[in-house]
Order: sequence, then structure tokens, then C-alpha cells
Amino acid sequence: MSTFQGLELAKKALYAQQGALYTTGHNIANVNTAGYSRQRVNFETTSPFPMPSRVMPTIAGQIGTGVEIGTVERVRDQFLDMQFRAENSRANYWSAKSEALSRMEDLLNEPSEDGLSAQMDLLWQALQDLADHPDNDGARSVAAQRALALTETFNHLSKSLQAIQGDLKEQIDVSTKNINSLLSQINGLNEQIQKIEPHGMLANDLYDERDRLIDQLSNYMNIKVDYTKSSDSSLQIADGLASIQLIDSSGQSFDPPIYLIDARDRDNLIVNEFELAYNDADNAEKGLVSNITVDGVDVLQNILSSEGALSGLIESYGVVGGGENNLYPNMLDELNKMAKQFAEAFNTQHQAGIDANGETGKAFFITKDGSMDITAENITVLGDIVKDPNLIAASAVDGGSRNGDNALDLAKVFDKDIEGLDDTSVRKYFIALIGDLGVKGQKANTMKNSTDILKSQIENSRMSVTAVSLDEEISNLIKFQHAYNAAARSMTAIDELIDRVINQMGIVGR
Repeated sequence: MSTFQGLELAKKALYAQQGALYTTGHNIANVNTAGYSRQRVNFETTSPFPMPSRVMPTIAGQIGTGVEIGTVERVRDQFLDMQFRAENSRANYWSAKSEALSRMEDLLNEPSEDGLSAQMDLLWQALQDLADHPDNDGARSVAAQRALALTETFNHLSKSLQAIQGDLKEQIDVSTKNINSLLSQINGLNEQIQKIEPHGMLANDLYDERDRLIDQLSNYMNIKVDYTKSSDSSLQIADGLASIQLIDSSGQSFDPPIYLIDARDRDNLIVNEFELAYNDADNAEKGLVSNITVDGVDVLQNILSSEGALSGLIESYGVVGGGENNLYPNMLDELNKMAKQFAEAFNTQHQAGIDANGETGKAFFITKDGSMDITAENITVLGDIVKDPNLIAASAVDGGSRNGDNALDLAKVFDKDIEGLDDTSVRKYFIALIGDLGVKGQKANTMKNSTDILKSQIENSRMSVTAVSLDEEISNLIKFQHAYNAAARSMTAIDELIDRVINQMGIVGR
């Protein structure tokens, strides 16, 4: 064994401890870096002396030759990553639904003094007053204005719901662009990692950035990440290339599997971007989401069953054939049905009476645009009636032009069962509609809170593994510093031994 082996051993120790100090410093420097995982130095003993061979010297046993840094790996738990991403997509799904429902509840504002039910009550009261005072011009004017206010409330609700629906459409478009951007960036990181790993190195910081982007992607849908070795020469602990699958809310893959990024063939990395389309056909479902294609395959239903922010937004905005899940289109349809059925029933009763001039009543509610079907957006009061309230047919045909019997019957329309409203009155129908909305909103809010709590718990568990602890790093800093100092002291001791041999032995007789 060489006389200078002790110096070599001490030098290796210095280099190893110095590398550990650098890694600790890197951890401390990135304590506030988003997505950073703390890194750990894995020390390994170097090959002992002598190596087994036929000519090896006969000694008591192998002698250690020191230490080296085997790898610098990040501390990460892929199982916790999988749990977090699954809960993250679910939490964002319910967050999107909860926000959409909350905005709808705020808009409808029930019960309140300005809501639709309050406007119906005011018109009902005005008609009651008119029934008691059919020859009072003031009572007629109030009834006309209350009716106009009711139609304007319908108009406002319809336009406001459509405006929020437009906001949801914009969020869907932005989300789709973000998804495609994330997929492109993740694939780009795969390509960079593929250039590093074959050389026996670990791309720790690139792994962190890729995981950070994958976490962001899980906001929009439930995904599964699989890894493929980038090279036969890569280290066993190297993460490799990430393939990303779209999966359903229960964590099951689709048949056939839907790959957003396919890295199974490491020589041919594939990224499949989303293409979103809306229905432009001239029908009741115009403008709704019609399909989302990935690699030429429509995956819209798969997206909806995946439960993420994207599916929550799409269900709120509206999807072709969405049925009960179409939140805003369904509410618009319900308001349109209410406006139409109420207007038709009211018009029928109004045309059964006579006005102050003894003339048969006209259609009280009409459309603004002259179209045939009354909707919440286009309903209004006949302009002639607004200008001349004497045209309100408040009297019954057989009671003379100054009785208020028909005004009383008009008031009863609010509580009359209407076939087109599931054989219930407009009041009860709207109350049931608001009640159903409240139940949906409460469920969404409860699920949002529950999933947020669970997501937070998993995130805390994940951070306890991956996050940088300054206390721990400072402790490591002291530990490695002492080890470095000890290695330096060892080198000094070996130097003194060699100095004794070279400079102080064999000098007798000089």
C-alpha cells in the first residue's frame, strides 16, 4: 500500500464532504422555490485494497480507501404525488362547480326584495288592488308598471346568465390553451432529461420542474403518470421519461388508454394536444361544447368522467347532450319555460276579459323581437298597454267594463296549475327551482370543502417528505462541516507522518 494512500483517502473525504456542503447550500438556496424537492447526497465507500486477484498481497484483510459521492438524488414519494394529483383534480372539479353555482345563486338573489319571486308578488298585489279599484287610473298604471318590471327581471336574469356563461366559455378556452402549453413544456423536459440520464447523471432540477407542471396539469383532469427508462445506461434510480394518461375519477384507465404524452417508445416521444369544438348548428344546443379531440379521437365524455376543473367548467357552461349536468343551459331553459308558460296562461285569461273601453283584451305579454316563442330574454308587456293602462282587461265580459273580476282571475294565474310547468303553479315551480339550486350549491360547497381539506392533508404529507427544512439543513451543514474539518485534520496528521519519515528519519551521522 502506498505511503501516500492516507493523503489520497483524506482528499476523497474532503471532496465528498465538500460536495455534501454544496448540496446542502443548494437546498437552502431553494427553500422558497416552487416545486423544489430537497436533495440528498448518497455516500459510498470506494473500492477497498487490495482487490481480489491471484497476485494480491497476503494481509489480514482489505483496507478501506475512503469515500465518494455515489449519487445526489432528490427526496420524493411518487405514491404521495399520485394521491395528491388525484385529489387535486377532484378538488378543482368541485371548486369550478361551486363557483358556478354560487354565481348563479348570487344572480337569482332569492329570497330578496329584488328577485323574481318578489316581482311576481308585487304584480299579484297590484292586480288585487286593481280588482278592488278597476276604475282607478293609478291602480291600472301600477299594474302595468309592475308587469313591465317583472318582464325586465326575466330579461335581466336571462342576459346575466348568458353573460356568466360567456365567462365560463372563456375559461374553458383558456384552460384548453393552458393544457396544451403544459403538455408541450412537459414533453420538452422529457427531451432534455433524455439527453442527461444516459450519461449516468440525475436531472434532479428538471425532474422537479416536470413534476411541478404535472401537478398543474392535474388541476384540469385526473391523470396517471408512468415512467420509461431513457436509456439502458441510465441509473436505476433515474426517473426516466414521463408518459401521461387521462384516467377517470376512480383512477381507472380507459380502454383503449388515452395518452396525452406517450414516451413508451423512447425514440419517438409523442405529445397529443387538445382540440376543442363548439356546436354551431342552428338548434337549441347552439354554442355548446360538442367535442374535444386528442390524436383525432373524441374524448369529451372521457374528460367529463375524469372530474377536474375542465369538466367542471364544461358541465357548468353546457355540453351537447349533457342533460341534467348542463348547469347554465338548464337554468336558462327553465326560465324560458316559466316565462313562456306564464305569459301564455296570463294572455289567455287577459283575452277573456274586457278593458276600460269595453273592448276585448289583447295579448298582455309579447316578444320584443317579434318572434313567435316567448322567452325570458325577449318577454315584454304590450307597448300599447304600457302607454295606456286602460287597455288592461280588468273586467269580466259579463260584468261590465268597470268591474274587477278579470283582474282577480289574472292574479289567480300565479297560483294556477299549468300543464307546461309540470302541473304546478308558476310560484311553486320557481320555488322548487330555487330549492333545487340551493341543494346543488350546498352539495358542491360541501364537496369543495371536503376535497380541499383532504388535498391539504396529502399536500402536508408530501411536503414533509420533499420540502426543505432549514433546521435540518443547518444541522447537516454543521455535520458536514465537522466531517470536512476532521478530514482536513486527518490530512495534516498524514502529512506530519510523512514529514517525519522524509525529513527526520535516517539523519544520524550527517
